[in-house]
Amino acid sequence: MRASLKDLLDDALAGGYAVPCFNVFGHEDARAVVDEAESRGAPVILATNREMTEFLGVEGAVALFGHVAAIASTPVCLHLDHCYDVALACRAVDAGYDSVMYDGSQLSLADNVRDTRQVVDHAHARGASVEGEIGSVGYSDTGNRGREHIRFELTEPDQAQAFAQRSGVDAVAVSIGNVHRLENPTGGVDLDRVRAIAAVVDQPLVVHGTSGIPEDQLRVLSRMAVCKFNIGTALRQRFGQALRATLAEHPDEYDRLAIFGHVMPAMRQEAGRFFDLLMPSAEPAIDHASDRTRRPAS
Repeated sequence: MRASLKDLLDDALAGGYAVPCFNVFGHEDARAVVDEAESRGAPVILATNREMTEFLGVEGAVALFGHVAAIASTPVCLHLDHCYDVALACRAVDAGYDSVMYDGSQLSLADNVRDTRQVVDHAHARGASVEGEIGSVGYSDTGNRGREHIRFELTEPDQAQAFAQRSGVDAVAVSIGNVHRLENPTGGVDLDRVRAIAAVVDQPLVVHGTSGIPEDQLRVLSRMAVCKFNIGTALRQRFGQALRATLAEHPDEYDRLAIFGHVMPAMRQEAGRFFDLLMPSAEPAIDHASDRTRRPAS
């Protein structure tokens, strides 16, 4: 069933967990992710990045992935990731995305607020949600092709507060030491910075570059105000590994469905690893009253 990003993340903020957001590149990986979510009765977010949107077009992406979301037995949000163009973000809403991320992180605070507000007004009038970014999450040396202009800039709490209040976004992506497209976990992120941001921002927070963050920190962050984690590299790595292993083991197999029948279980297993990290079903919500990393449900 289709779901609103705002509803999913507001529930997560109140409930003490986070919702995984997986960048998907085809029907098979979308189905693997949704199948895993359905087996747990858990919500999930399917996202398309810039390359996939350029390849399919926003209308094509909605036709493909929107169908997967619509027939699911669990809430699924279709999300446009890192859109730098106001007109395209609005067009994606009109095409049927449940949520869009307008990324004005390379702009001044005033310009970021101005442009993001345009997307928010357009999306909210049509029942869609909007994620914005303040600070700037950069890319790894191996993953920055075509994104060399994206800088690293940590999110300052006062700017996060101003951006959240003035833009009207439903979720705020932050830069806390996370990096896009890291192939292995690094030394981690600045948890104190997250606490400081969460103390002054009411909206759920979002972390990109999840694949590069150690598992112990992912667990901690998901109990704080971070309610959405974007996952791309880890799923792509698992896809590549499983595909290469399948072709090596079955060199005479040419049927796509048979090949992907071997690959999809590995992708589903990788998705399950993040569900376990971000939304363990047995744990109650944690209210960190001292730093406002969780708010009680209203």
